[in-house]
Amino acid sequence: MNISTKFPVAVHTLILLSISQPGTATSDMIASSVNTNPVVIRRITGMLGRAGLVEARAGIAGARLKKPLAEITLLEVYKAVNAVGEGGLFAVHESPNPNCEVGRNIQAAMNPIFISAQRAMEQILEQTTVADVAGDISQLEGIVLPDYFAPTNS
Repeated sequence: MNISTKFPVAVHTLILLSISQPGTATSDMIASSVNTNPVVIRRITGMLGRAGLVEARAGIAGARLKKPLAEITLLEVYKAVNAVGEGGLFAVHESPNPNCEVGRNIQAAMNPIFISAQRAMEQILEQTTVADVAGDISQLEGIVLPDYFAPTNS
């Protein structure tokens, strides 16, 4: 099972909001960068808004950050967009054969491992901010992303 692409798209959106002039980061502009439909961006922006990460109002161009990227962890974004479906990151196949010694025990043997792996991933996400990702992009591109540590409309 994969983590939903809503997660990296949400991080992408937050970084674009941080470097765009107020009122210019429309869903059309962000969708162009993400290479998706603006409706997808509006849905994700709505989720980020409900999580208290952005402020977006219908009919007004451009959302804005509610706090600096350095204060937004990847775990907050991950949770905001429900990046993992119900039941967690990993799942064991349903309905294994109960008459087989492996089949009747596979879930009990695998679930604790999956829970530990998901917790470890979430700890890393909690220790990493969106500003860290923006900084990595800046280094990869050899550019300076202006004001990516501050909200766009303080």
